[in-house]
Amino acid sequence: MPTAKPALLALEDGSVYHGRAFGADATIAGECVFNTSMTGYQEIVTDPSYFGQIVTLTAPMIGNYGVNAEDTEAAAPRASGLVVRELSPVVSNWRATSSLGDYLRKYGIPGISDIDTRALTKKLRVDGAMKCCLSTLPMSEADAVARARGWHDMAGSDYVKDTTCAEPYFWRADDASRFNAPYVPPGTTLGLPHAPAKRFTVAAFDFGAKYSIFRKLINHGFDVKVFPATATAEEVREHAPDGVFLSNGPGDPAALAYIHKTVSGLVPHYPIFGICLGHQMITHALGGTTFKLKFGHRGGNQPVKNLETGKVSITAQNHGFATDPASLEKGGAVVTEINLNDNTVEGLRHKALPIFSVQYHPEAAPGPNDADPLFADFYRLIEARQAGKI
Repeated sequence: MPTAKPALLALEDGSVYHGRAFGADATIAGECVFNTSMTGYQEIVTDPSYFGQIVTLTAPMIGNYGVNAEDTEAAAPRASGLVVRELSPVVSNWRATSSLGDYLRKYGIPGISDIDTRALTKKLRVDGAMKCCLSTLPMSEADAVARARGWHDMAGSDYVKDTTCAEPYFWRADDASRFNAPYVPPGTTLGLPHAPAKRFTVAAFDFGAKYSIFRKLINHGFDVKVFPATATAEEVREHAPDGVFLSNGPGDPAALAYIHKTVSGLVPHYPIFGICLGHQMITHALGGTTFKLKFGHRGGNQPVKNLETGKVSITAQNHGFATDPASLEKGGAVVTEINLNDNTVEGLRHKALPIFSVQYHPEAAPGPNDADPLFADFYRLIEARQAGKI
């Protein structure tokens, strides 16, 4: 086995971590964050919500089951870089088509291994997410720290424009060549649609959407017309959808005034379901505000309590901003769910209109499926609206 090249990770506070390079030969700056999921590294690095971020994985060994064609959440990795404690030298899974290192190298994404990810994660928890520089090329510590400090802040950044689709299209569940259809084990129905016979058309905004979200919508009775983030309310109304879905995405939700305007124009006319950034877009469209969290919520083990039912769910999350609960009152919304770790807002609904949203990822890729019924709730909301009950 060839000797790995050196790599370094420098933070804006002057901290420098030395390790081994994997992935591409590159130097990249971004926001250093951590994710506590035990599995699902392929879904994490391909999640468009990580655009502009260098992700530290807290699980101690990464890469042991390789990567495959079915589990990607975008056409290519969207995270800027990857930080791990140990990169497995062996890929052992019958579905694997590549190693993680080769996969990242193919798409120009650098990685660093053999650093103390526990110490790094603790620093980010105590001091907050930081600007950083990851380099797998020869670079001095001073230059790397300077590169980290020179990177623009995540706050105020519009990364949606870098991750949204270019034009509207219909999501086709059977288009495996373009959208990587989900894997179905032989002899089972796992992952196959179990949708009701009647189908509704949903206008799904792509703010940096994960493939699994559209798969879930298809499986729960929706025909999905995907719209770019720049689409206007008028363009959506021309297609006469039954409902509107607002996806996840990267960057600062407060920096997306053009989306706030679009969602405001749709609010009076359609049932709307938003997740992650989509939840924050509803917040702003209703006149609310968002703020940046110290280190964010990223992982598949976040506990959320529904204040209306008392139910606690374990959820998958990936966000660095949150809704200010006090700002929702003037827009007619109420908080429905909170994070049990820090009491931040995890869900809202409008008091009079058929609109609701959650801050977490109910498609759970990777993560638990506790929140899967939310897609069925959206279906029933549209059904009730068409029946004249709301």
